[in-house]
Amino acid sequence: MSEDKFSSTCGDSCGCTPSDCASCGGGCGGSQTEIPHTITLTMEDDTEVECAILTIYPVDSKEYIALLPLDENGQNQTGEVYLYAFSRTESGDPMLSNIEDDDEYDRASQAFDNILESARQAEEAGLPIE
Repeated sequence: MSEDKFSSTCGDSCGCTPSDCASCGGGCGGSQTEIPHTITLTMEDDTEVECAILTIYPVDSKEYIALLPLDENGQNQTGEVYLYAFSRTESGDPMLSNIEDDDEYDRASQAFDNILESARQAEEAGLPIE
């Protein structure tokens, strides 16, 4: 899969920042108690995969997006997460692209692991997750 197309249930329509549609307050109805916002990826073979947007995060001078693929019941049984480079076109449309370089993927993956660990520690301490 190269530069994948996706449609979003949040973000473009409500003015969310790229980091977290669930807490944007931009009129899209996002909140921490609702079903996570999703996007639909169109794969190279034209199949579609519904994914929950976990986060968009920076590493060095680039942004990455972490997506949780969902089954037909809106669940993820495998724990698999998709990581992509994230950018916007000149017109502001979101765009995903594969991370082709192994070192870049390792940096993006490590940064995502750090985000998960920080969230776990905040949850254990009873702090709000940012």
